[in-house]
Amino acid sequence: MDDFMNMSEVDVAYKILMVNGSPINYRDLILEVIEKKHKPVQSLSAAISEVYTMINMDSRFQYRGDCMWGLTEWNPPEVKRSTTRRASTVGTKTTSRRKEKLFESIQE
Repeated sequence: MDDFMNMSEVDVAYKILMVNGSPINYRDLILEVIEKKHKPVQSLSAAISEVYTMINMDSRFQYRGDCMWGLTEWNPPEVKRSTTRRASTVGTKTTSRRKEKLFESIQE
């Protein structure tokens, strides 16, 4: 319990999600963070807004839709396509013509 007192709110949220292993509704997640941190709350909506903003800005977290937040590391990384598309397009046109000619010769 005292471990959470020395952690930032976003680190507590990260740990909660890691232990849970699946996405959590943002409000439940934030309320659990506030509880574990024993954070004094004068305004619940202000506290939720503050923690939500921190989570939203941290790249370790990912919005999953329907008010659910999870961890970015749970998803495989996206494969980025090459930016040298123009060069490969030229080669593709030549290859396509060659394939067409080969296909025509096979059909004869």
